[in-house]
Amino acid sequence: MPFICSLLLFLGISFSNVLADLLPAEDIPKYVDPLVIPPVMPKADTIMQQGGPPIDYYEIEVVQFQQQILPSTGFPKTPVWSYGAVGHPETRNYPAFTIEAQVNRPTRVKWVNNLVDENGDFLPHLLPVDQTLHWANPSQDCIDGTTRTDCRGQSQETYTGPVPIVTHVHGMRVAPESDGYPEAWWLPAANNLPPGSDPSGTLFGDITTTDADPNNDNPGNLGYALFQYPNDQPSATLWYHDHALGITRLNVYAGPAGFYLLRGEEEDNLNLPGSAPKPDGNRQGPQKFFEIPIAIQDRSFNEDGSLFYPDNRAFFEGLSPDQLKIDFLPDSDVPPIWNPEFFGNTMVVNGRTWPVLQVEPRRYRFRFLNGSNSRFLILKAVTAAQPDNSTTWSNLTDEFVQIGADGGFLPQPVALDELLMAPAERADVIVDFSGFAPGEAIYLVNVGPDEPFGGGRPGVDFEPANPETTGQVMKFQVVPLTEPDPSANPDTLVLPSFEELGPSTHTRQVSLNEEESQEVCVKVQKGKVQQIGCSPEAEEFGPIAALLGTLHNGMANPLFWENTITENPALGSTEIWEIYNFTEDAHPIHLHLVQFQVLNRQPFGDDGSSDPQPWETGFKDTVIALPGEITRIKAKFDIPGLYVWHCHILEHEDNEMMRPYCVGDPANCPANGAP
Repeated sequence: MPFICSLLLFLGISFSNVLADLLPAEDIPKYVDPLVIPPVMPKADTIMQQGGPPIDYYEIEVVQFQQQILPSTGFPKTPVWSYGAVGHPETRNYPAFTIEAQVNRPTRVKWVNNLVDENGDFLPHLLPVDQTLHWANPSQDCIDGTTRTDCRGQSQETYTGPVPIVTHVHGMRVAPESDGYPEAWWLPAANNLPPGSDPSGTLFGDITTTDADPNNDNPGNLGYALFQYPNDQPSATLWYHDHALGITRLNVYAGPAGFYLLRGEEEDNLNLPGSAPKPDGNRQGPQKFFEIPIAIQDRSFNEDGSLFYPDNRAFFEGLSPDQLKIDFLPDSDVPPIWNPEFFGNTMVVNGRTWPVLQVEPRRYRFRFLNGSNSRFLILKAVTAAQPDNSTTWSNLTDEFVQIGADGGFLPQPVALDELLMAPAERADVIVDFSGFAPGEAIYLVNVGPDEPFGGGRPGVDFEPANPETTGQVMKFQVVPLTEPDPSANPDTLVLPSFEELGPSTHTRQVSLNEEESQEVCVKVQKGKVQQIGCSPEAEEFGPIAALLGTLHNGMANPLFWENTITENPALGSTEIWEIYNFTEDAHPIHLHLVQFQVLNRQPFGDDGSSDPQPWETGFKDTVIALPGEITRIKAKFDIPGLYVWHCHILEHEDNEMMRPYCVGDPANCPANGAP
């Protein structure tokens, strides 16, 4: 039994005790406020270029503001961060306004870090930053005594300096200079940067020699960077979010994320439900939009409305800090603040807790995103908000018709009665409400677990989410039909042709691993967790990190971020990656640059394999790697340079479960030594 489980059973402690000072989720009324439908981000300009298509130009800043996330019936506003158009404070929203892009028409963005107050002084982080992780570390206070950025810090105290950011468009095929490399971050151009702070990351200089910034006139202290996205890939539901080294979990939890919808002619000809929001659309209230992006996240709140995120490791163990008596970094190998996962007690949809959407009895297109840090979702549409007395849900049949996944349209529509979504996965679905009368209600519920997901079925292999809180997501309230539905019946849809990748030229074996402490062993004594000397009989404390790696003689070979690059696909090659999951939990594995095909899954020690699920048959950029299995994917690597692959459980990504990889000549990859 894992240490945390045995400990909680011994002490009789539950997380509800630890959360006693928080705003109880049960006290938050549901279905009070309307779903906010994110408007379209306004462009700053259109740049005409000779011999090429126009470039849509945006200036987008990350800022701090307050937003009504909790119900508007007497609850306070929440300080958050998000993206907004520079000079247009009315566009500041969590989640951010949607970037609408056209296939083969480039998008150029000036990403501005404007996390400063009205005086131009930097704003500290809203959440506790663990400086002992391998992180951006603008203070250059490295645990090994060197003075540089992008290293483990030596202070156990939470960081209170200016916040680094770098934006990544998730799912974009893009040159490495505009990919949002975790060490290419920058600070705000604040008046009061602390002495000794570096205003930009180790590899910031490598992102300024791009098509977006041909003059290379940004020394790294201007508070912005220019990125350019070619949009030369099929129509898809992408999204953008922060990706700074070691603090992605905190930056994204604070708010900066939004949809990036890439559209092409093949989509225009399908007669899908629409319309979608336009640049001059309203923000909330009843609206006649029939294509709606929906970002689902879990959060917790303090009584004053502020976001809660744990500031000590004891929280993860279900303990108070004075009950966990162990040494932390730099006096051991255990980070003092980092939690291996985090599960909020409240569901937030498009920046509102448990909202309601008025729907007409017709077809809708929903672009779902699981934007949670750690939580896997299993979504169902039901006609009762909570289970009835027989503990079963009142289900609809085939309530979802999925037409697209991460990388675009599926080969054919797939009828489903539930959606399994790992963090960062997207599902493009059609839901038909035509069988419901005005006044009826349908509820979107979640039967995924309130803990790490390991596969299996709710109620059989794990306890479903709390049906009173995290088991509910949002409500659809049926209103009268205002006009006929002209959209195509999904049963007759012929989706754009799907071209499979060619034969592979190389098969690569990689591993997923957890790291236990090599220095801290524990026992329970007098109601506290006490540190003892380590011996073969002692219980190692952990996990202290999650790691990627390779295989050596069939055994896992865990590697850290700073280890030499081991994945070096040849330029233009098509590779099969075999992902061996040696942990007890499922991990959503994301490769930057590529959209891949899921080939199969094979349990360890089994000669047989299973085909991908029907909703995984299109292109993907994030795949669920189940525990004790080999997950095989195939990808083509056709742009040279430095990228990353990582687990998209953000707490894992931030503590070593991310590795750089190099496409083509290692000389083009200035990170961590040549492969």
